[in-house]
Formats: sequence, structure tokens, C-alpha cells
Amino acid sequence: MTEALSAPPREAVQRQVATDRTRKRWTGLLVLAGLLVVAVLLSIAFGTKSLALHQVWHGLWSPDGTEADIIVRKLRLPRTALAGTAGVALGVAGALMQGHTRNPIADPVLLGVSAGAGMFVAGGIFLLGITALYGYVWFGFAGAMLASVVVYLVSTFSRGGATPVTLALAGAAVHALFTALTAGMVILDQRALDVYRFWTVGSVGGRPIDLTVEMLPFVTVGLLLAAVNAPGLNALSLGEDVARALGVRVGLTRFTGMAAITLLTGVAVAACGPIGFVGLMAPHIDRSFTGPDYRWVLGYAALLGAILLVGADILGRLVARPSELPVGIMLAFIGAPLFIYLVRRRKPVRL
Repeated sequence: MTEALSAPPREAVQRQVATDRTRKRWTGLLVLAGLLVVAVLLSIAFGTKSLALHQVWHGLWSPDGTEADIIVRKLRLPRTALAGTAGVALGVAGALMQGHTRNPIADPVLLGVSAGAGMFVAGGIFLLGITALYGYVWFGFAGAMLASVVVYLVSTFSRGGATPVTLALAGAAVHALFTALTAGMVILDQRALDVYRFWTVGSVGGRPIDLTVEMLPFVTVGLLLAAVNAPGLNALSLGEDVARALGVRVGLTRFTGMAAITLLTGVAVAACGPIGFVGLMAPHIDRSFTGPDYRWVLGYAALLGAILLVGADILGRLVARPSELPVGIMLAFIGAPLFIYLVRRRKPVRL
């Protein structure tokens, strides 16, 4: 009897558990932010050409046009900024895709976004002769947006509306169609094949800083839509009937999520090419720490996506000196074994 009276109330225990969980989540975010800062510094300091630390410091704060200054400011800073921005976008987009499709292996390929961007890139080269970076980047963005709109409309007007199953099926159909059209164009035109082959391997090198600046408004709007979408996505993970009972407007929630996915994936794929594994791995890794709450999953996925992409770009510059491996290839080398390890070590979190 005395022990029962002295035991803390159940509500107090639950509050303490919730407080501890929140503290751990904030600590994890701070650790990831610190790792991202370290990755950014390493990306600026290391590359195919060795630079002393004082040269890197000089290039950052008091450049006067030396070769080292040009390498730091014109090459490494732009690619680091692009890798970080694209990593944030792909990580969040991957988490949203997996949530809305209830598919743990969803990535930009599943909804046909990468295939749409690729078709428009190849079309711009094949039909209009566009080979400049800025030209086919914006074609790629337009193609990614078109693919997302087609997938959403097809799934919406199917029987039962936009559900995880109809979204995945519509995405598979759009991916197959756009991939076939792209293959036809690159086979018929050698120039289109050469430029498309360079784009499709996935790279953050050779892009000017202006491109990242132009990406930022789209990424910012996409992240805001993702943040707005997170509570509704939490409810949808319990089932559409439960979500409706909780007052969630399912159609609007689906549309908001698709809009965020379109903006984030479209601009990242258009600028860097169809880089794989970031949107797939980041949500799987962070759910091990955050659980299924998308208000935390999306924040962790953003930081993890940036760390993965910046880190892979650093390794790509170091392992093949004096040349380099594109980040898309490095992510495939790193991502495939890591993802297999994650699957084998722990049971995947249900979506």
C-alpha cells in the first residue's frame, strides 16, 4: 500500500518520458548540425588539388585572385553550397514520398519525377539543340513538375482517389513512359546522348553559385510546404479513415505533400541530375532516432541528406585524385552497402 501511494502518477511518468524523448531529439538535431558544419568545412578544405589551410583561409576571407583563391571561391564553395542545398531537398522529399505512398523504398524514381526531368533534358537537347547548363537545368525542372502533376492527376481521378497505391502505380506508369521517350531521343541523336549521359550520372561539380541562389526560393517554399504537411501526414499514417475522423482534409494534405515533393525533387534533380539513395537512406536512418513523427523525421532527413551528399562529394574528389568521381557514382558505392546493412540489422519502421 505504501509503495502504491509513493509511486509517481502515470501522467507524470508519461510527461517525463515525453520530455526525455524531446530532449534526445533536440540533442540529435544539434549533433547533426555540427556534423554538417564539419562536412562543409572539409568540403572547402579538401579536393583533387591539395591546398594548405592558410591558403583556404586566405581564399575565404581575403582573396586577391591567386590560383588557390579561385579554387576555393569559384569551385569548392559553389559545389559545397549546391550539394548541401540539394541534399536538404532530396532528404525531405524522400521522407515525404515514403509517407504519402506508405512505401519504405520510395524515392524520386518511384513517382516518375526523375524520368520526367530526364525526358525534358533530352528533349531540349534533341529538339532545340540546347547544351548550356542553364538551358537544360530549367528544362529538367519543368519536366519534373510535369511528371508530378500527371501522377497526381491520374491518381486523383482514379477510383478511390489519390491513395498510396494509386500514387505508386501512376508513378510507375509515368516513369516507364518517360524513360522510353528519353531512350528514343538519345538513341537518335549522338549529341543528345553525350550531354544527357553527363547529366544523368549525377554531379555537383562545374555549377556556378548563381544556380544555387536561383534554387533557394523553390527549396524554401518546398520546405515550408513540408512543414505544413507534417501534422497531416502523421494523421494519414494512422489510416485515411482515422485522419478524416481527426478532422484532416485528406485531399488537401495529399496535394500539399505532392507540391512540396515536386518543388524539392524537381529543382534538385534538374540541377544535379538523378542522384539516388539520398532520399531513400536519410529517412530510414533518422527514423531509428526520431520514431514515426514526421515533425521530427523531416528535420532529421534534411540534415542527414545534406551530410550524405556533401560527404559523398568529398570522397569522390579524394579517392580518384587527380581526377574525381561524380557524386552520383559515389553515393551508389556508399549507399547500396549501407542500405543493405540497415535492412539486415534492424526491422524497417512501418509507414
